[in-house]
Amino acid sequence: MSAGANRKASTAATRRLKQDYLRIRKDPVPYICAEPLPSNILEWHFVVRGPEKTPYEGGYYHGKLIFPQDFPFKPPSIYMITPNGRFTCNTRLCLSISDFHPDTWNPAWSVSTILTALLSFMVENIPTLGSIKTSDFTKRQLSAQSLAYNLQDRVFCELFPELVEEIRVKQLTQEHLSVQIHPHCFPDVKLRDEDFGVHNDHVARRPPARHQPKTNLSGGLTKLCVIAGLVVCVYTVKLVLHHIGQD
Repeated sequence: MSAGANRKASTAATRRLKQDYLRIRKDPVPYICAEPLPSNILEWHFVVRGPEKTPYEGGYYHGKLIFPQDFPFKPPSIYMITPNGRFTCNTRLCLSISDFHPDTWNPAWSVSTILTALLSFMVENIPTLGSIKTSDFTKRQLSAQSLAYNLQDRVFCELFPELVEEIRVKQLTQEHLSVQIHPHCFPDVKLRDEDFGVHNDHVARRPPARHQPKTNLSGGLTKLCVIAGLVVCVYTVKLVLHHIGQD
């Protein structure tokens, strides 16, 4: 929206949203941060951190609230932007706290109330207009992909620089851990030199590893041979002594 749209907000809406902003800064909503556009107080953007022990854990989910000019007497529109496996992206969500249900809206509800209710609905499986049904596996995949996805969003990066830094640190940590994993941990995966960015002609080939003897089996056979040899010796000595005695 243009900067001029900000002037269309009523005095009551502007005053109320500024109060809500101060309140949410002083008492943040768990797992959620929110910022209005500097050019338009009627458009707020928020980010939901995926709660622990849910398929969304580790994810960052960007969305927005579009408030009407006569807020708080009418509810906002709610959109999710980051693919999440629960809601359709960039589509108005039908929730009891959204503009789909003005009859159930309570003017006393604040931005914090709206975002808390949204998070509660997100981790449930109740269907509604704008929701989708996906497996937990898909949600976890989207959770991992959300980091890189959000870094491509200009508004996200401008409004949430601390989260941008947090995501980049997390990405570097993940890359470091992946490099530390020894390829022998995955015997079924055959890695080529090219997979590490190394050309064959620059790599000193190691000689093929010699097969190690099976220590337990060879040791047992050795003991049996020694015992058998001793038995044969004893038996031979007895035979010799017996013949000598007869002579």
